[in-house]
Amino acid sequence: MSRLLFWVVLVIVIGFAVRAKLRAAIRKGQERQQEEWRQQGGQQRRAEPPAAIENMTSCAHCGLHFPASEAVRADGLDYCSPGHVRLPPR
Repeated sequence: MSRLLFWVVLVIVIGFAVRAKLRAAIRKGQERQQEEWRQQGGQQRRAEPPAAIENMTSCAHCGLHFPASEAVRADGLDYCSPGHVRLPPR
């Protein structure tokens, strides 16, 4: 019976220790965010402009859609890789 009690108490103590460490880490993260906010003069961060939208194209052989800037062009058709240039279009 004493062994069981020992293990129950040990598990409870370990649980409290883990919980305390997690709370300390969360608190430290919040303090870091507040310090960064103060360094910025209390101003809210400006949202970065969205990335430019790129046109998509599809491979003439397999039909895979991918950005047009990555296309391999041959005979007026777009391909996803140099290997598909040698294969017939669909």
